[in-house]
Amino acid sequence: MGTELDWGQIQQDLENTNTLDELSGVAFRLRAMLGIEHLTYHWVDGAGDQYGCTTYSDTWEERYRDKNYHRIDPVILGCFQRFHPVDWKSLDWSGKVAKAFLQDAQSHGISNQGYSIPIRGPNGQFALFTVNHSCDDETWQQFISTYGRELILIAHYINRKALEFEKERQPESPRGLSPREIDAITLLALGYSRAQVAHSLSISEHTLRVYIESARSKLGAQNTTHAIATALSRGLIVV
Repeated sequence: MGTELDWGQIQQDLENTNTLDELSGVAFRLRAMLGIEHLTYHWVDGAGDQYGCTTYSDTWEERYRDKNYHRIDPVILGCFQRFHPVDWKSLDWSGKVAKAFLQDAQSHGISNQGYSIPIRGPNGQFALFTVNHSCDDETWQQFISTYGRELILIAHYINRKALEFEKERQPESPRGLSPREIDAITLLALGYSRAQVAHSLSISEHTLRVYIESARSKLGAQNTTHAIATALSRGLIVV
């Protein structure tokens, strides 16, 4: 399940998207790269409108919307209370409503393993990035161990693109971090060294230092650790 990801190609593919259909195409290619059955980006806005892209069947997508399942989905309810990625099996599926939902989902091809990354963007935005597959627990944990960090970065990039070409879905954002500053702070928050961050972003360490100092200034942070904590608390980065 999965191969070594070409992160440069993934970044390029995402940067070149300008519509939801193009973002959906990237989702299908990512699914193939990861060797999994499904991949989803799901954003429910303040009005209850649902938006995103998925490799789930059209039948399940339509049923999910028609039934307003986002109001009872244990994944959404559980992730809304968390900031870190969530393995579906750690959620509460014991209730009657949750069990009925799970049975319906599985009858529409939803697999037994799931991993969802909560995304908190500007102005209270909440979205989820999810990967879904059928396998045993040991295989799934190995997959998450191998790709966990990359999945968080992919979630961050997909959400950023969605915000770029669907600005009418959110109020005007105050001046914040630039995309490159967000990338740098996100990678540092994930535990990457400065050398690793520079390599991942294909920039020099000097240029990276400029991004970090600029981010610190905008956030009013005393140091890099303070900048990371502030960015996290404001929902500017996802870890």
